[in-house]
This record gives sequence, structure tokens and C-alpha cells, in this order.
Amino acid sequence: MMRGRPGRSIARAAVGTAVIAGTAGAVHHHQDQKWQAQENAAYQDQATQQQLADQQAQIAQLSAQQQYAQQPQYAPPPPAAAAPAQSATMQQLQQLAQMHDAGILSDEEFANAKAKVLAGG
Repeated sequence: MMRGRPGRSIARAAVGTAVIAGTAGAVHHHQDQKWQAQENAAYQDQATQQQLADQQAQIAQLSAQQQYAQQPQYAPPPPAAAAPAQSATMQQLQQLAQMHDAGILSDEEFANAKAKVLAGG
């Protein structure tokens, strides 16, 4: 029986160990990348969920502000009482005053016309 060289079996063992170690290292590195990707995805999902929650809170706040703004802040004033209809005498006196102010009637004409309206004529 012939025995092989003792150095060769050690070399084969060393190469085999290196291949196994290298493969294990590559698998480990690949698994680390896979876990990191999963962690990143989970973090992004969490960040997205937080962003959505923040947006929903802002929408609710703006909606509440709109509803508050649409509500009257004070009671509206009661409808104004209808102004009493001006009498014919008052209307005539106002027309005379406007004509006097415009210079159409002199002071004497205005005084005479006013006296006539007040007298009922």
C-alpha cells in the first residue's frame, strides 16, 4: 500500500476548510444583508405609518378649525325695525332743503315754501 504524501492531506484539509469557511462567510454576509433589508423595510413601514397618523391628525385639526370658523361667533343682531315711512311733509321739507343747499332757492324763497308746507298747504 502506498501512502501518499502527508503534506498533501494537510493541504487538502486546509483547502477544504477554507472553502467551507469562505462559503459560510458568504452565506453569513448574505443573511446579514437580508436581515438588514428586512429591518429597513420595517423601519420604513413604521415611518410611513407615523407619517400617515400625523397627516390624519392634521386633517382632523383643520376640520375642527373649519367647523369652528363656520359657527357664528356672536348672535346676529335682531332685524332692524323698519324705519317709519316718512310723511309727505317731511319729504317736501327735505326736497326744499336740498334745493336751498343747491342754490336753486334763495333764503327768502326757502322760508316761504317751508312755512307753506308746515301750514299744510
